[in-house]
Amino acid sequence: MRYISTRGQAPVRDFAGVLLAGLAEDGGLYVPESWPSLSEADIRALRGLPYPELAARVMLPYVGDCISYDTLLRIAREAYADFGSPAVVPLVQLGTDIWTMELFHGPTLAFKDMAMQLLGRLFDHVLTERDERVTIVGATSGDTGSAAIEAFANRARADIVILHPDGRTSEVQRRQMTTVHAPNLRNLAVAGTFDDCQDLVKAMFADVPFRAQMRLSAINSINWARILGQIPYYVAACLALGAPEREIDVAVPTGNFGNVLAAYAAKRMGLPIGRLIVATNRNDILYRFLTARDMSVSGVEPSLSPSMDIQVSSNFERLLFEIQGRNPALTAETMTAFRRTGRMEVSEADWQKATALFGAYRLDDNETLAAIAGLYAKSGYLACPHSVIGIEAARAQVRAGTPVVAMATAHPAKFPDAIEQAVGFRPPLPAHLADLYERNEAYTRVPAELSAIEAEVRATVLRNAA
Repeated sequence: MRYISTRGQAPVRDFAGVLLAGLAEDGGLYVPESWPSLSEADIRALRGLPYPELAARVMLPYVGDCISYDTLLRIAREAYADFGSPAVVPLVQLGTDIWTMELFHGPTLAFKDMAMQLLGRLFDHVLTERDERVTIVGATSGDTGSAAIEAFANRARADIVILHPDGRTSEVQRRQMTTVHAPNLRNLAVAGTFDDCQDLVKAMFADVPFRAQMRLSAINSINWARILGQIPYYVAACLALGAPEREIDVAVPTGNFGNVLAAYAAKRMGLPIGRLIVATNRNDILYRFLTARDMSVSGVEPSLSPSMDIQVSSNFERLLFEIQGRNPALTAETMTAFRRTGRMEVSEADWQKATALFGAYRLDDNETLAAIAGLYAKSGYLACPHSVIGIEAARAQVRAGTPVVAMATAHPAKFPDAIEQAVGFRPPLPAHLADLYERNEAYTRVPAELSAIEAEVRATVLRNAA
């Protein structure tokens, strides 16, 4: 398997090269040169497998010759060994043709664990084979940071620096990052939004001398391996509900477009996925694009679902590349103009390609609270502010006779303030996080300036090299 950049001017790489590179040197994102495919017989052969084995088999075509199947299976078994559900990603039925898949049974109670627990071990394997060391940098709107820290803290071959928007995560999300004390870890609270944090990470990668000197690597979903680690649970959802003979739809709470892009990848592989429903909050740029062909950036507004408080969804570039006929020059031109003007211009024909694949749905904060309360009153099921938007999207756009699976992306205890507003009580944290509010925090506040961020990264690397 070879990987190419969406902008066409970066080296073609194998999986290990893409894993360590993260962002392509031309500012684009790596995608498979061609999509692997599964026949109906291949899909049937996956039935009944334990989740780690299913994950290893689904990921193997994307890994190519870089990692053997036996090694990949070992990594997957280790990654999911301590998840809170034996099923790893259990399905819960909420109504006729309405299901939710719980992706929050990992150590940090969010779907980011599904890929990040793999990613830490994949990095270890490749870096050990190459006898190399890297500096991991990442931006988080809330959940990616804690999942990355859980996966990379105290690892011998990586330093890790995480940027989060100061005051724009839930307290639980922040504390899950800032109460981890490891010599290879630095938490930076940036005076800005998640989009600012993400732009700063991309700017560091664009600073070629700095990137080379610090040996930067990425764990945001700009790294293809993050997307890869999320494809298997869509395969699991299809299998559980009758694949390959039966089609399903999926509804995905979406901020940076990575989770729903993994569903798109599963569909490209041949899984019977019909509609992909993008569920958003008040920061609804994706909803506006899919319903009105309006992808114009406005200010990021804080919400009860902070992991979706994003205006510039990095992974949309991968879909853009596909709907524009895999034309890297056109993708580069479109993305450059978007960053310059704040508005993405896509042809009517290409927009129609997107809307043939994707539906969209949005809730504001008041509607989100009402949805949490209504779901709990009706079924006793408690959903986080992100997950409930996906569930409501599933209800709103269900097709009779076709199961629709809403992805539950985080445990409700990660957002106790919102849950309390909705249902009148604060859900308890699981036992392993019960003392989270008593733990000591450590983080550094920094301005949203590249020079300040690079200075912090350099100081972390030099300290650990001493």
